[in-house]
Amino acid sequence: MRELSTAGRVVKVLSRSALAELGALQASVQELGAQRSGALSRFLISRHATTVVAQREFWLEFSWVDREYRAAVRRVLEFCRVHRCY
Repeated sequence: MRELSTAGRVVKVLSRSALAELGALQASVQELGAQRSGALSRFLISRHATTVVAQREFWLEFSWVDREYRAAVRRVLEFCRVHRCY
């Protein structure tokens, strides 16, 4: 990682491989966020349209995707910590 100074600000420049890794991590967060949103919508709709057993299945789906989403966000945070992106 290099640092450039422009107009009194220090801008950190990541390597090409680090940028590719960050892009992949961000894409994962976006994809899982969309899946999480869809799963939450299905769960909320199920509360008024399905049986309790079916509602549980929708809840389990949301819960699983939510965990995956949170893990993806933690990976981005860890990347930023390692590369000092703050």
